[in-house]
Amino acid sequence: MKLAEALILRADYQKRIQQLRNRLDHCIKVQEGEEPAENPQVLLSEIDAIFKELTELIQRINRTNCHIRFDEKRTLADALVERDLLLNKRGILAHIAENASIKHDRFSRSEVKFISTIDVAETQKQADQLSKEFRELDTRIQGMNWTIDLME
Repeated sequence: MKLAEALILRADYQKRIQQLRNRLDHCIKVQEGEEPAENPQVLLSEIDAIFKELTELIQRINRTNCHIRFDEKRTLADALVERDLLLNKRGILAHIAENASIKHDRFSRSEVKFISTIDVAETQKQADQLSKEFRELDTRIQGMNWTIDLME
């Protein structure tokens, strides 16, 4: 199995767990004298089985990410950390640039005037640069995922 296929399977397992959780919500309490539409114990058993498979799959994905070289300096796991941090930092910069550029309407001169304490254009430019770096790194990672065999 390729790493990309394992990542798709992981997402599928996580979605399936969420669906089972939603179904459990509908059958864990019923009115007195009523029967649940589904047996909660059966659903819990299904969840347990999926969690067991998901655990093994994630362990294999993590082993693969730590073992595979992304480039001469980094493992795939290192590149994933870098990608995630680029996304987080970009999100913060975009958020503060958006909040700093919001105009507060004043209806009289006596109302408090707000001014931005950051250079909005420069902050947005930095966020855009981080977006570009994220996209380029993510594209390389996604491409590699289809060439890497999942480790045992």
